[in-house]
Amino acid sequence: MQTPSAIPNTIISGFHALSEPLRIKVLELLRNRELCVCDLCDALGVSQSKLSFHLKTLKEADLVLSRQEGRWIYYSLNLPQFAVLEEYLANYSRLQQILPARRC
Repeated sequence: MQTPSAIPNTIISGFHALSEPLRIKVLELLRNRELCVCDLCDALGVSQSKLSFHLKTLKEADLVLSRQEGRWIYYSLNLPQFAVLEEYLANYSRLQQILPARRC
């Protein structure tokens, strides 16, 4: 088991990025397809400046990828990073099988 100081920053930044409702909504929109920042703004009803802050956090956590096409930036999910977070959480379900049940 990892000590708290040994937890990779990618795990920490991933869960930090997932702690904001607007960022969860962005991820839900990207679940089906790549979207332009303007489409995300329209769908969420937020300004581009507000959304840019949240997209930056998602990019820093490696949860989204971006690519520029002309003057627009398109965003998509970075599925391998979601697999890293999923694997981290799966370790907790395995612990349940080996740890004795706690009694109050």
